[in-house]
Amino acid sequence: MPHEHRHIRSLGVERPHEPYFFGYDEGPAGDGQVRLDLLYTGLSAGTELTFLKGSNPYLHSRWDDWQGLFIPGEPSAHFPVNFLGYMEVAKVIDARAPGFRNGDVLATTFGHKTGHTANPAHDLLLKMPEGMDPILGIFVAQMGPIAANGILHADADQFGAGVPSLGAGVEGRPVLVWGGGTVGLFCAMFARQGGASEIVVVDPSPFRQDIARKMGFIAMGEDEAVRYAKTAWHHKAGGRGAEYVFQTRARSDSLHRCLQALRPQGTVIDLAFYQGGMDGARLGEEFHHNGLAIRCAQINRMPRPVAHAWDQRRLAQETLRLLAAEGDLIRRHMITHVVPYNDAPDFLRRLVAERPDFLQIVFEAA
Repeated sequence: MPHEHRHIRSLGVERPHEPYFFGYDEGPAGDGQVRLDLLYTGLSAGTELTFLKGSNPYLHSRWDDWQGLFIPGEPSAHFPVNFLGYMEVAKVIDARAPGFRNGDVLATTFGHKTGHTANPAHDLLLKMPEGMDPILGIFVAQMGPIAANGILHADADQFGAGVPSLGAGVEGRPVLVWGGGTVGLFCAMFARQGGASEIVVVDPSPFRQDIARKMGFIAMGEDEAVRYAKTAWHHKAGGRGAEYVFQTRARSDSLHRCLQALRPQGTVIDLAFYQGGMDGARLGEEFHHNGLAIRCAQINRMPRPVAHAWDQRRLAQETLRLLAAEGDLIRRHMITHVVPYNDAPDFLRRLVAERPDFLQIVFEAA
């Protein structure tokens, strides 16, 4: 019953390579809160598999927020890792906060849990529009804004504090999106919505290239993309290559290829999460001779000139606008696996052991 205590299950990692269901009891919602039942939760493979494999930096170091440094030898996360995930859609079953009603479907972030009690004063809760497939809500609160923030970095590079609209910085410009995963394809869709003149999605995987083409994009491998940018995109004053490359592939050799594809004084906007070294990226070559730039664009760091005007909620609203236009394509081609929540641990074991082709994986509550 909505007003009683209940047991919550949480998908986490007991030890390296061993996903596990943890549990705890939760009391009723209080005044100003809303109690939620999980509908869908999306797997952020690039982040969550680092915990499953034991390569996440938080397992080996402590992030000191005041200094902005990782302190080695002082891990801030330990096994078991009880909570993972940040791509949830849930239904309100007990609304005790103004503006919410029982039955509302919300996009939010609370981890791979069967339920959650949220406080609208602290949690990002966005109502899903009537008629939109609720499974698309997994992208709204975090994943879509991650990609949108990459585009926003190009906007701020062009317009400073006066960004007129998301995507204005790529309007009329050709762009490369390096990596055909979820973040990369969302970057490509935001660039399309912003009016980019040409968009090429770059990935070595034929499986992901095929999905990109089905989404309406040009797709090619890494070597071909460098040659294409240097051949097809040239400007009398700006030189040959792309002005912006949105890098979402967490490999240092891919970062190096991104740099090679830029025109002189072009910029890699980097959204990738690297866990290893950077042996493949050589900064004494094109980076040095062409005066290139690398900008890290992460969801908790909006471009400084526009941080007062653009926050995660605004980027989430932009994601809803994108889903209204592109939702059918996303549901048909990008969500490659919908797995019952109860089967999640076994599925993750197979995912790591067998590494099948996938794009976006969603766990569906029973």
